[in-house]
Amino acid sequence: MKNYLTILFCFCVFFVKAQELKLTPYSQYLVENPFVISPAFAGVDEEVYKLRISGVAQWLGLSNAPSTQTLSFDTRLDENSGVGIIMYNDKNGHTKQIGGQLTYAYHLELNYDKYEFLSFGLSYKFNQFSIDTDDFDDGSGNGHNDPHVGAGQKMSNHNFEVGALYRLDRFFVAINASNILNKKISIFEGDEPTKLRNYYFYTGYSFLSRSEEYEYEPSIYFKYFEGDGRSATDLNFKARMLVDDGYFWAGINTRFINDQSFEPVSISPLIGMNKKKFYVGYGFQLNINEAKTFNNSGTHLITLGYNFDNGKYSTSWSNNN
Repeated sequence: MKNYLTILFCFCVFFVKAQELKLTPYSQYLVENPFVISPAFAGVDEEVYKLRISGVAQWLGLSNAPSTQTLSFDTRLDENSGVGIIMYNDKNGHTKQIGGQLTYAYHLELNYDKYEFLSFGLSYKFNQFSIDTDDFDDGSGNGHNDPHVGAGQKMSNHNFEVGALYRLDRFFVAINASNILNKKISIFEGDEPTKLRNYYFYTGYSFLSRSEEYEYEPSIYFKYFEGDGRSATDLNFKARMLVDDGYFWAGINTRFINDQSFEPVSISPLIGMNKKKFYVGYGFQLNINEAKTFNNSGTHLITLGYNFDNGKYSTSWSNNN
């Protein structure tokens, strides 16, 4: 019974996430990869082909705990056009989803002297959600004979995401809408919501110290779910120490659930470094609400990256982000 409750609990956590047709970004966007939350960031780093691989491990210590692997790649094709791709694999006990997105972005230069740009992005997204019931046990000894789920199930969905990004020197603001189309509900018909549109707002500013050796970047990330009115806010702060061949950085992320009296639910310290073309980042998300009873080991995120030379462009935004 204990094992069954654990599986059921993990499934519920995953099921909320699967409804969105876009994996929760945790703090990947803070670990030098904002492309995961907005298609408008595709190719924003003009001088490189940007590759990032991330792994997230949740609920450590629990059987069949969720784990996620993500690969992203984006680059600038020409003076205005950027492209990118994201692929992911997410497993949680008997449930699994794989998916990806293809992205095109257009970057419009408004004022070169002030480094002012306006970018637009569009992503096509694909998601396949599946349940493997071979090892289910309802207590009868018949293995997968579970009347509430039935045999193994699969369902696929297609959707779109649009975004816009405005940059002025060291200031940026991004907005986007995800899951524009209603969702197909062939497996959970009658119980599964179809309206899964959600909206993101992300803004921040990078301050350069007088010595030009350090950067300080406060930022805010807001997410709103149209279907049920839920919303969450991240308050973030990062500091970078600039060196000749890259930089070292550290940061903190605090996440709030806005419809729960704006109470913090997690806090995440983050660290990383960029050494020439190589990048590594690590984050640890610690729950500080009721969920800490079940997950006192937290969630771990590691990101590895490599910047391949594009050879065409070089900008201050590329060097600082």
